[in-house]
Amino acid sequence: MNLYEILDSLNIKYEQIEHKAVFTINDSKEEELLHKIDGLGCKNLFLKDSRKKYFLVILHEDKQMKINEIAKIIGATHMSFAKEEELMNYLGLIKGSVSPFGIINDKNNIVTVVLDHELVGKKLLFHPNRNTATLSINYDDLIKFIEHEKHNYIVM
Repeated sequence: MNLYEILDSLNIKYEQIEHKAVFTINDSKEEELLHKIDGLGCKNLFLKDSRKKYFLVILHEDKQMKINEIAKIIGATHMSFAKEEELMNYLGLIKGSVSPFGIINDKNNIVTVVLDHELVGKKLLFHPNRNTATLSINYDDLIKFIEHEKHNYIVM
């Protein structure tokens, strides 16, 4: 199933807008996407630790956290950004399109999703696995999606 079929099968409501390709939070701000769709912009960091554990960390777009701070909170060691090849191998995504929806491509459930506690209860914005659209989804529905995909998640 593709992403939309999964969301529909789970009765997850979402809103989506199409736009030119955006690769960063700054690109989104320049395009004023946040004024065109309801929700909080999120940044998605694909990280790995020294034990080759992979994490998709989701933060509010303006939140600043050091990688070692994230590592300490979630109990990881020597955390760094994963390589672009690893992003493609595990989530089937390219740089600039990172999204929690990429876990549909992680059939072995290698990636753990890490959510900032400040996102709980909010409407959130993500790319639907391509950076030419933005999808708005409620936090609880995101959790439903993650659980449906049988992925572990941490709220930090």
